[in-house]
Amino acid sequence: MAQAIHATGGTTTPPKEPWYKVLYIQVLIAIALGILLGWYDPATGKSLKWLGDAFIALIKMMIAPIIFCTIVHGIASIGDLKKVGRVGLKALIYFEVVSTLALLIGIIVGEVIQPGAGFHADPLKLDASKVASYASKAAADSTVAHIMALIPKSFFDAFATGDLLQVLLVSILTGCVVTGLGEKAAVVSSAIDTAGQIFFRIIGVIVKLAPLGAFGAMAFTIGEYGIQKVYDLGQLVATFYLTSLLFVLVVLGTIARVSGFSILKFLAYIKDELLIVLGTSSSETVLPHMMTKMRRLGASDSVVGLVVPTGYSFNLDGTNIYMTLTTLFLAQAVGADLSFGQYATIILVAMLTSKGASGVTGAGFITLAATLSAIPNNPVPVAAMTLVLGIDKFMSECRALTNLVGNGVACVVVARWEGELDRTKLNEVMANPIGIGTAVTDNSPAPVATDTKVAAAE
Repeated sequence: MAQAIHATGGTTTPPKEPWYKVLYIQVLIAIALGILLGWYDPATGKSLKWLGDAFIALIKMMIAPIIFCTIVHGIASIGDLKKVGRVGLKALIYFEVVSTLALLIGIIVGEVIQPGAGFHADPLKLDASKVASYASKAAADSTVAHIMALIPKSFFDAFATGDLLQVLLVSILTGCVVTGLGEKAAVVSSAIDTAGQIFFRIIGVIVKLAPLGAFGAMAFTIGEYGIQKVYDLGQLVATFYLTSLLFVLVVLGTIARVSGFSILKFLAYIKDELLIVLGTSSSETVLPHMMTKMRRLGASDSVVGLVVPTGYSFNLDGTNIYMTLTTLFLAQAVGADLSFGQYATIILVAMLTSKGASGVTGAGFITLAATLSAIPNNPVPVAAMTLVLGIDKFMSECRALTNLVGNGVACVVVARWEGELDRTKLNEVMANPIGIGTAVTDNSPAPVATDTKVAAAE
C-alpha cells in the first residue's frame, strides 16, 4: 500500500496490501487477458463488448453533474468574476498555443517520415460507403453549426444528452450568477459543493469496476479488428504513437520543466488513470480522478474546476496530432501533393473541428472527414478514409492518452501562471509520485480541499 499522507504533512507507511488488490495492477492484468482472449477466441472477445460499454456508460452518467458542481463551486469560490475571466482567458491562450504546436508537429513528422509513401492506393477502387456516415456528419459541420450546438434545448437537456460543451455553458452561466448574488446564494453554493462530493464518491465506487471494463473493451477490440490490422498499417500506427510520445516528452516535457516539475514523474503520478484510459480508449473515464489529483498536486480548486473540464473540449493534443498526421498519410497513400495553402487550411479547419470532439461518438473520424472536405481543390477523396477505418480503434487509445496528459500539464501551468499553485505540495508529490499517486487514487471519491492533505485508506 502506498504511503498515507496526513494533515500534518508527515507520512507513515501502513502495511502493504496484496499486489492483486492494487487497481492499476488489476487493470494491467485485465488488459493482458483481454488481448489474449480476443486473439485466441475472437467470437467470445467480440461478445464481451458490453463490459467496456457498460463501464464507460457508468462513468459518463456522472460526468455532467460532476462538471456542473465543480465549475459552479469553483467560480463561486473565486468570488471575483474578473478573476474567473482572467483564468479562463489564460487557459484558452495556453490551449490554442499548444494545440497549434500539436497540429504542426503532426504535419512535420508526416512530411519527414512519409508513412503513406509507396502505399499506391487507387481512389477509384475505394469503397466510400464504409465512411459515408462520417462524411455526412462532417458535411453538416460548420462554424454556425458549432455555435448552435453549444446551446441546449433546455437547462436540463444538457445533462440529459451529456454534451460536454453544453454542460460547460450551463455551468459557467450558473457559476457567474451564483457569484453575482453573493451571500444570498451561499446556501446554494454549499449545496452544490456537497452534491459534488456525493457524485465523486459514486465515481469512487464505479471506478473499482475498471478492470472489468478494460478487459471487455480490449477483448472486443482484438476480437473485432484483429492484431493483423496493426501489421497491415503498422507504419502509420507506429508513427502516430512515436509522434505522440515525442510530443509528450519533448513539448510537454519542456513546458513541465519550465513550470518546475518533471514530465516523467508526472506520468508516474497519474499511472492509474493512464492505464484505465488505455483499457477503455476514453479519457472521460478518469475525469473525476484527474481533478482530484490536480488538487493534490497543488493546483487550487478554482483553477482545477475551470481548466480541467474545459480542456476536455478545447485542449485535445492527441486528436490534433492524429488529424494532421492521418491527413498527410492519406494524401501520400493516394499519391496527392498538398500545397502550402492546403496545409494552412488543414491547420485552421482542424483547430475548429477538434473542439468538443471528445464528447462525440466516432469523433476522430468525423473531424477527419470534416478536415478533408474543407481542403480547397481537395486531391484526397473522403473515401480514402477507408484505408484507416480498421485501425482507428488502435489509434484512439493513443489519442486519449495524449489528451489526458496534455490536460493535466495544462492545469498545473495555468495554476502557476495565475499564482494558484502550491509549490510545497507539488514538490512533495514529485518526490514520491508513485506512492502518493496510488494513495490519491484509492481516496479519490471525495474532492480534496486546497488546504488539506489526502488521507490514504488503511
